[in-house]
Amino acid sequence: MIDINDSNFKDVVLESNIPVIVDFWATWCAPCNAMLPLVEEFAHEFGSQLSVVKMNVDENQKVPAKYGVRGIPTLIGFKNGEVHGVLIGAMSKSKIKEFFESLM
Repeated sequence: MIDINDSNFKDVVLESNIPVIVDFWATWCAPCNAMLPLVEEFAHEFGSQLSVVKMNVDENQKVPAKYGVRGIPTLIGFKNGEVHGVLIGAMSKSKIKEFFESLM
């Protein structure tokens, strides 16, 4: 998982040839930190089929505002530059896996 920002979002996410999941988070967010190991696990498992990136909402405000991110953690799945799914809040391992699989 790599950290992205407002400047490289278009190149990394919207112009990707494979589906991308963006994990919107903040360092102070306990649910974000709790979900991170699960997101990383599935990022590794699905690594060749999709990309998973992280965006810190405290350091980047343009992209989260554009996509209506108001609560974190938020996972947004992009496929061919378009939103194909959103998960908001802490989720179970099975729900996160289901979300990853839905982008395949």
